[in-house]
Amino acid sequence: MITLNKFLKTKDLVDLVFHNATLELDKKLIKRIDDNHEFLKEYSKSKVIYGVNTGFGPMAQYRVQDDRIIELQFNLIRSHAAGTGKVFPPEHVKATMIARLVSLSKCKSGVNSTVVKVLEQMINKDVYPLIFQHGGVGASGDLVQLAHLALCVIGEGEVFYKGDRRNTKDVFKEVGIEPAEIKIREGLAMINGTSAMTGIGILNHFKAQRLLSWSIKCSAMINELVQAYDDHFSIELNSAKLHEGQLEIAKDIRDHISDSKLMKNRQNTLYSGENQEEFFKDKVQEYYSVRCIPQILGPVLDTINYTGEILEKELNSANDNPIIDSERQQVYHGGNFHGDYISLEMDKLRLVITRMTMLAERQLNFLLNHKINEILPPFVNRGVLGLNYGMQAAQFTATSTTAENQTLSNSMYVHSIPNNNDNQDIVSMGANAAQLTTIAIENAFEVLSIELITIIQAIRHNEIQDKLSSKSQTVCEELVSLIPDIIEDKPLYPIIQKAKDYIKNH
Repeated sequence: MITLNKFLKTKDLVDLVFHNATLELDKKLIKRIDDNHEFLKEYSKSKVIYGVNTGFGPMAQYRVQDDRIIELQFNLIRSHAAGTGKVFPPEHVKATMIARLVSLSKCKSGVNSTVVKVLEQMINKDVYPLIFQHGGVGASGDLVQLAHLALCVIGEGEVFYKGDRRNTKDVFKEVGIEPAEIKIREGLAMINGTSAMTGIGILNHFKAQRLLSWSIKCSAMINELVQAYDDHFSIELNSAKLHEGQLEIAKDIRDHISDSKLMKNRQNTLYSGENQEEFFKDKVQEYYSVRCIPQILGPVLDTINYTGEILEKELNSANDNPIIDSERQQVYHGGNFHGDYISLEMDKLRLVITRMTMLAERQLNFLLNHKINEILPPFVNRGVLGLNYGMQAAQFTATSTTAENQTLSNSMYVHSIPNNNDNQDIVSMGANAAQLTTIAIENAFEVLSIELITIIQAIRHNEIQDKLSSKSQTVCEELVSLIPDIIEDKPLYPIIQKAKDYIKNH
């Protein structure tokens, strides 16, 4: 049980989405929400407040009469439920609902507590609003996506329940949920924020951390495979640069290979004073994709860490407009709905995801090209050369998927398009950025899966499993049942899928 009072960690959101945790609203929080609502109701009686007694966007110059303000909120929700394209997967919907609930719980939105209570019940009962991927421009928040969410909160529209797409009204009746009440600005408060991009962004961040963990494992195992020198990862070398990420990655590699019987020590070989040959058969330095892991993955780690901090701050922010400040007895108009923080971080995250994909693809190429690794057959083909093909075709998949990630890495943050009669004259495209990052992450898992399968084949071919570090041996033991010994040719797609499913979930 996770109790929401004032702050929710991104880890809590992940537990709610992936680990079947349940959410509970603190009773004191409910009272604070209702107190904030009552303040707005009184305060707005003699004042012009955007979205309470005015139209929306460019239509804000038109006053809405008091006897129609509830109708105004319904109109806003219904008119903005205009999404198209594919629907959000359940995990994105749930993350969006949680993020919106947390934002409303900041007690700066003026909603009545029935809104958060309905969201709590939908989250805990796995009732998922129908939300489309296309629609949000990320300024005035994720208006269209959140309108589809709000439509269900008021008992309209469609939801997914137990895998079936059904009318919200019918599902609410079945599971015992009463629709939220609309009283003063609940419609605007529900849709005017960054919760879709933030919720998806948090899930992306969680998966990026897992990707990095596997990238480190693969990199360490490749160093063992080629019997590289261990000073690439030494404290002394890496502390000559002052970046925290590089130092941490180097430490992770050192920890992984600490008891390996395969790594070479330069002091015992090239520094021994016994090397008199004109040509050194063993490489003095490995290819960059093998020895430059701390320098490549260091900035990846730093970026992932910083993105996590920004996401947690945004999750726990009031991100709609206006801000209803009952403590100061004031209402402030501005633009907290603008998604620039998340859009930029999703672009950055997508860049480093692509960088990990590129590293995996280059490491894969190193293993498959016998002319450069000089220790493995072409394409790690353990069958008859010419008759069998090993991992040859899988490289095509990895290369094409890496190329797609490189294209996806183009920025959404700088692709603003003015709209809304130029009222929204610069927008963040944050929801688009978050969804493109999701695609890039899925692609990266595919490339890493192909790399990992190839590593396992190479270890089997060289018969070195008993010389690997204990951590590498553990990886091999976990994957042996999923990755068969590929000697005779067989369709690789089921093997790749099993490997991908495993590394996504472990």
